[in-house]
Parts: sequence; structure tokens; C-alpha cells
Amino acid sequence: MPLLRRKSDAKDFQQPSSAFLHPVILTGAALPAWSADASTERKSKFQQPSENTMQQHPYVGMWVTEDGRVRHELLPDNRYDEARGNREHAYRGRYEVTGTHIEYRDDTGFIADGDFVDDNTLHHGGMVLRRK
Repeated sequence: MPLLRRKSDAKDFQQPSSAFLHPVILTGAALPAWSADASTERKSKFQQPSENTMQQHPYVGMWVTEDGRVRHELLPDNRYDEARGNREHAYRGRYEVTGTHIEYRDDTGFIADGDFVDDNTLHHGGMVLRRK
């Protein structure tokens, strides 16, 4: 295939053939978190307010970092209210506990998670929160 070097060569320019382009279908591949399917799957994990039910787990209550800067209040209706410094209600959203793992989804759609390492300690986003 000749290269297009000058305007006078434009008549010689050839489009590349698409004969070698074939769709590729991946089966069993993990989807990135931002894909539509993964997003739908994550959204379905969090109940909508109209489907509000109480989730039974031992972690309901206030969780606070040692310096008191970050405070998570896990409410019994699967909602949470996070305060940061002087910002009361800095983040609010839903949460789901599976075993000792917690997933948060704030009301803007941001997703985070954490793990309860014992009955009084939560590791979340590089922080250690203790039950109060």
C-alpha cells in the first residue's frame, strides 16, 4: 500500500482492508467495574428505599477513628451517615454486610468497602474505626 506523501499522491491512497477485522467475543472474562453489566450487578446488591428491609448483623451503631475525625453511623435500615471532621453528614448512602465484609454505596453512586476484623474493629479505606 503506497504512503500518502503529497496531495498529488492522494489518488494513489488506498483504504486499509477490513477483511482482517473480526469481532471478538470473550466468554468467561471478568468485566471492568465501570461496565454496564458490572454496574447493574452492583446496583442490584443495594436495596432501593422502597424495598427497605432490616438486615440482621451485629455491626449497627457508631464507628469512629481514633482521632475522631471520621465517624460512620451504621443504621438498622441499611443506611449509613458518615461525618468527616466538622462536616456532619458528609456522606450518606446504603450499605450491605456479607459475613464480615461491608460494601458502601453513597447517594451519588460512589462505592467503597471494608472489613470487620473483630466485633469492635472496622478496616475501611486505610483507616481503622472502632465501635463507640
